[in-house]
Amino acid sequence: MNNTSNMDKTRKVSPLVENSIANLNPLEKDSIIERQLRFQELLISISTTYINSDLSDIDKLIRESLQQIGEFVESDRSYIFSYDLVNNTTSNTYEWCAKDIEPEIENLQNVPIDFIPQWVEAHKNGEAFFVEDVSQLPKDGELGLRAVLEPQGIKSLITIPKIKNKELIGFIGFDSVRKINKYNDLEKEILFVFANMLVNVIQRKENEERIKEQEQKKEELLQYLSRQNEELNEYAHVVSHDLKAPLINISTLISWFMDDNQEVLDEGAMAPLHQVMFNVEKMDFLIKGILNYSTIDRLESDDKHIDFNIIVDEVVQTLMVPEHINIKVQKNLPHIYGNTWRFKQIFQNLIQNAIDYSDKPQGKINIGMDEKDNEFEFYVKDNGVGIKSTYYDRIFKVFTKLESTGSSSGIGLSIVKKIVTYYKGNIWIESKEGEGSTFFFTIPK
Repeated sequence: MNNTSNMDKTRKVSPLVENSIANLNPLEKDSIIERQLRFQELLISISTTYINSDLSDIDKLIRESLQQIGEFVESDRSYIFSYDLVNNTTSNTYEWCAKDIEPEIENLQNVPIDFIPQWVEAHKNGEAFFVEDVSQLPKDGELGLRAVLEPQGIKSLITIPKIKNKELIGFIGFDSVRKINKYNDLEKEILFVFANMLVNVIQRKENEERIKEQEQKKEELLQYLSRQNEELNEYAHVVSHDLKAPLINISTLISWFMDDNQEVLDEGAMAPLHQVMFNVEKMDFLIKGILNYSTIDRLESDDKHIDFNIIVDEVVQTLMVPEHINIKVQKNLPHIYGNTWRFKQIFQNLIQNAIDYSDKPQGKINIGMDEKDNEFEFYVKDNGVGIKSTYYDRIFKVFTKLESTGSSSGIGLSIVKKIVTYYKGNIWIESKEGEGSTFFFTIPK
């Protein structure tokens, strides 16, 4: 081998190698360099496999890599242990054995670490624990290290600590049974890299399983909430329908009684009956509100492009607008894809709200829109009583009303908010007491 080749190889190896081979002859240098380069290539190959794998069979991957590294360093048994430093035990989790070598994994579960104090101390210091010749260990009784290793036929071994987030979690090890095996500093360095790779791939698997578990819990929660929401909507629908029948009966009976007895009942006697009719009407509005609220996300009718000029005009035409209130609608409102009933509910409730809280001799309601980059910003503005800022958030909650008088259900604005949210828009209010309010809501383009 020429000098140029030697120089090329030397450039590829670590400073540790260069220092270790400085005093060796050229043939010995080439041999060591060649071995380390093959070791590095093997490690790169294992790393690439780890990176490109989906880790669905991580146990197989780890065992294969233990075999590859074990065969390369000419060990007879390679393995992974985990530490339980709370209970002061260690357990064999993975093992590869060469041909005709007896496995020991079943015998090495929950081994007290008191048997191997020097071993554990080295690992806690982030160092390898290496025994070149087990037969040279002191005979320190049946609980000593030699007494643990010799029954397994071990002549030499090396163990490398596994560190995760600066915490000792276990080690990898290599036993030599057939012969005494030496590990130089270069091989120890690469084994440390392999240990780190194992920690990373196992941690990656743990993270994937944790994410998968969280996603499964999230999916289960969403399904549960969906069922609960559907059951609540069904319940609201059924109860609302069941309540309407007795209300109709009450209203009809009271009306008949008042018509039949209007000549014999004075105004004082009729007043309680009018109060009953008022509360029946109030209950009817409440039931209709509950039905509308529970129907918003249950509609199955097809969406289509809707001309907002037409639906706003239709809504205004269906409302009972007092003569002293003037409603002005901006021309050229946009066309938006969606459900006609939902959008009509928005404007019906906002305009009705403006009518209900009008207190001026000349009421004014303005309906319009400003086009933004990614959304349409609609507004319904009135010159009514206005709202205190402390009520801005509360008014969008179900059954919230500023006044207890009137037959309003207190659900109108919550219906508006639910629909706007359904279309991934926002709704808010700007108001000044005594001067009026403006409700804004956005619909993404």
